[in-house]
Amino acid sequence: MDKYSDSGNIFVITAPSGTGKSSLVKALIKHFPSLSLSVSCTTRDPRPGEKEAQDYQYITIENFEKMLEKKMLLEWAKIHGNFYGTPRDSIDKAILNGNDILLEIDWQGTRQIKKNYPKAITIFVLPPSIEELKNRLITRAQDQPQVINKRLSGASYELAHAAECEYIIINEDFNVALFELVQIINVSRLKFSSQATRNFSLFYKLGIFD
Repeated sequence: MDKYSDSGNIFVITAPSGTGKSSLVKALIKHFPSLSLSVSCTTRDPRPGEKEAQDYQYITIENFEKMLEKKMLLEWAKIHGNFYGTPRDSIDKAILNGNDILLEIDWQGTRQIKKNYPKAITIFVLPPSIEELKNRLITRAQDQPQVINKRLSGASYELAHAAECEYIIINEDFNVALFELVQIINVSRLKFSSQATRNFSLFYKLGIFD
């Protein structure tokens, strides 16, 4: 069983701000209670409605730098003036135990995760148009106008990295986008390594393991 013990799936979802990525992730976690969400740490202030240890771990720049120094972050990036990073321990623990974990990070972090975990399943969420992306950023009313403009100016650069991901979801209709995400999770869980971990007794009795 040793060669299947690290068979947990790592799902990575990335997208520019305003594509509805966070709403899709929350709905996906609700659909799959066994799918754990990796909680990133950030140096930015909480937005209205966000909760500590649920949306992010909100830390100081000093503490973030200490985590970097101690190599406690699996990936990190500076986005719109703030630092974001993924704690290493939760990811390693999940896949070692054969559990699935979901990361909601930017394209830079996705690239770093893929380098460390080549089998990570990467998904990029696209908006139906730049106009709709701008409308969603304005409608959610979480950022100042100058921040919205900054996010829009960087969106084209972020979207150019969509080709680095294995799957593309176009979030024009939320329910359709969620259905497509669910399909990706379901198919990935049917891989031999995943099935072997979840059904070890059956595989052993059938003589599948050598």
